[in-house]
Amino acid sequence: MTTGAAGWVVRLSGRAASPRRKLMIHRAVRFQVLLAPVLMLFAVFYVYPIVRMLAISFTAGRHSSFSLDQYQAVFTSSLYLSVIADTLRISAAATVGALLMGYPVAYLLARAKERAAGWLMTLLLLPFWTSLLVRTYAWMVLLQREGVVNTTLRQLGLIDRPLPTMFNEVGVLIGTTHILLPFMIFPIYSVLKGIDPDLAKAAAGLGAGPGQVFRKITLPLSLPGVGAGVMIVFISALGFFVTPALLGGGKVIVIAMTIEKLINDFVNWELAAALATVLLVVTALFVVLYERVLGTERMWS
Repeated sequence: MTTGAAGWVVRLSGRAASPRRKLMIHRAVRFQVLLAPVLMLFAVFYVYPIVRMLAISFTAGRHSSFSLDQYQAVFTSSLYLSVIADTLRISAAATVGALLMGYPVAYLLARAKERAAGWLMTLLLLPFWTSLLVRTYAWMVLLQREGVVNTTLRQLGLIDRPLPTMFNEVGVLIGTTHILLPFMIFPIYSVLKGIDPDLAKAAAGLGAGPGQVFRKITLPLSLPGVGAGVMIVFISALGFFVTPALLGGGKVIVIAMTIEKLINDFVNWELAAALATVLLVVTALFVVLYERVLGTERMWS
């Protein structure tokens, strides 16, 4: 006689309760029981806040009546459109910069010997041991008018006057790219490390040069890692707040800074929620575009 959840499922299906089937049912029930708390946490701390934000963005007035005024204000105001455009441009530029610098580093890591790769990996992980705020202040010390960068360039005779590398988009891009660079390197490195080295040897044996081996074999096989890195860096850059606020000096305004000002200074939760929803939609569109071009199954495989 079958007992418990497995027996109930078997009786309901009307099939014979073989030992193998009972084991499969027990595993399925156990998996669902273990998954339930995770789904509850996901629903409470992720799904509900998003649903609540969407609801607030479509309300207006004291009685919280349905309204599209917030979205009309976002898409008809040159200020908000400029902020959205600036955020997208800075995020895209930081992503391109991280890719151009991160791919060679990831390639070097994948081809380095085990001991050297270990030291290089340690250097890459060092920034994670320091808070984001401290790293941003460090860049302020380096990039300010009389900072290390300008002082060194003037001593070398490369410049006559200090370069404007802070309180503008240049400083924001430098800081954002540096902070997000490891998130580009690690996915590419993991994919490059998994490429069979015999493929390159076989291509070289057939007469292919190093450049051809890279273009025909290494680069195409590493695209899932590149796509994963681009997705992580771009989406993370869209929501950056601390780095643009400090290195931009209030002259470079991004979406996250605008949302913070709308909430803290103007107490306009509805408009802030609408702007946050626009940011969420942009992120979702980027994920869909990635799925169309590369496919998320290639990224996770």
